[in-house]
Amino acid sequence: MALGFALAYAGVGHLTSSRLEFQAQVPTIFRSYADFVVLASGIVEILLGVGLIALWKYRVQIGWLVGLFFIAVFWGNISQYLNGVDAFGLNSDRARFVRLLFQPLLVAWALGSTGAWSTYRRSRG
Repeated sequence: MALGFALAYAGVGHLTSSRLEFQAQVPTIFRSYADFVVLASGIVEILLGVGLIALWKYRVQIGWLVGLFFIAVFWGNISQYLNGVDAFGLNSDRARFVRLLFQPLLVAWALGSTGAWSTYRRSRG
């Protein structure tokens, strides 16, 4: 549930108060479409968050989608680091690099808290 609320909250930020900050993370190859990328990813984040909250019966499937989403947006975090873009208070290479280390934890949170990983492990064993 906490992950669902966190995703929905972040998604709303994509559409409102943090829109410019999120645009700073869009990889340079998509820079011309930064606003669209931020709006689209925000909508996806809201849907995933609401899905985790309201569709608990499908938490395993949604957990995999959230994990994949976190992997997909990791490219933006890497771009922010490589291009030295300040956003969300990450105003040094060190701060941007440390943030990269937390992305695998988000993937683990998504797969662990929804039972996606344990379901996969049981099906393999």
